[in-house]
Parts: sequence; structure tokens; C-alpha cells
Amino acid sequence: MFLYETHLHTAEASDCASATGAEQADQFKKLGYDGIFITDHFFNGNSHINVIAPYEAWEKKINLFYEGYENAKRRGDKIGLKVFFGLEFNYRSTEFLTYGITKETLIDHPEIINMEPVEYCNFVHQHGGLVIHAHPYREAPYIDTFRLVPEYVDGVEIYNAKNTKRANDLAKITAQAYDIAGICGSDCHHLDDDKLCAVACETEINSFEDFSRALTQRDLEIKILKE
Repeated sequence: MFLYETHLHTAEASDCASATGAEQADQFKKLGYDGIFITDHFFNGNSHINVIAPYEAWEKKINLFYEGYENAKRRGDKIGLKVFFGLEFNYRSTEFLTYGITKETLIDHPEIINMEPVEYCNFVHQHGGLVIHAHPYREAPYIDTFRLVPEYVDGVEIYNAKNTKRANDLAKITAQAYDIAGICGSDCHHLDDDKLCAVACETEINSFEDFSRALTQRDLEIKILKE
């Protein structure tokens, strides 16, 4: 089985992360993963770019946002680890992991920063991407509302390593009730994160298209590595 991390942050772009893209690549290679998806917080979330370049032009901010992924990709190419781009979109503390969107699409559409969940999901699909509802039942002081849009997402994060068991159980129930694919994510921010999981696939994932196919065909298995 091939192991992949689908929810991962870097210090270059996520203000809550301390591990750089290159450090994350090294860490997950040592842990035995075959690939990682970098999903840094976008500008409407806990973005480091908002801190270091709040007034820069949109295109420059997008280029800065990509540095975590690009540093991880360069390192991954050297050590034999697949590295894919993603992002974590935020709408009032409701968050969506997004895959398959290109840098050019982000540069061309600054209006996405103000989109509500349904509009955003439709936008991603129109541009060939996938949307996974991240930790939909996370309980935290900054979250006052659970917003669910099951008809518009491609999957649900039914196991998040940083979530409570209750939150993960509710996410799994939602995915089953709406017959939506389920994935897991470690939501890793640091080199000393002690809770890890992986999506496992019998065939190697070499591209976004491979990941999309595996998700659609329900070929991804959840592996809890450290609780």
C-alpha cells in the first residue's frame, strides 16, 4: 500500500505552522509516506501571508503563498517523495481542503476570497478541482457554527488526527448519510506533531488525476498511524 498525507501546513504560508515545506518533506519521507499534499491556510484563514505581505498585490501574494509548496516540492524531488499542491479555504471558520486548482487560476480570480461555501465549491468544480470538507465538526473557541454543504463537496475528512473522537464520529456519520467519500488528514503543522494518519492506496498516486480517480472510486483507505 502507498501512503499519502492529504492535510499538511508549512511555515512559509500558514501562520500557525512552524515546519517549513522542506522540513515537512523530510519528515514525511522518514515516516514512510509516499507523498504529501500541501494544504496551507488561504488568505481568508490563518495565513502567514496576511502577516508578512498584507498590502501587496494579489499576484505577489499568490506567489508568496506557493513558497511552502514549492520548497516542499523541490525537496521531495530530491529525496523521492511525491508533493502535490492544495489549499485550505476558510469561510467563517468552516474550512475546505482543495485540490487540483492551478496557480494561474488563483491569480486570475481574486474574487474567490469573498466567496461563500456553495459558490466556492461550484467555482472549484468549474476549474477541474476537488473540495473536501475539512474537520466539519471541529470544536474550538473560535468556531460558533457548524456549516454543512454535503451536496457540493467531493468528500469529507472523516478522521482528522487533531479532532476529538466525537467530532470524527459525526463526520463519518455525515459522509455515510450522504454517500460521500471519506478521507483522513494529520493536519500537521510542526515537526513534533505526535498524531498521524494517512490515506492508503493500492496503486501509486503520481498526479492530481490519480488522486481524483482513487477518491471517486473509493479506493482510499484510512490508516491511523499514531493516536
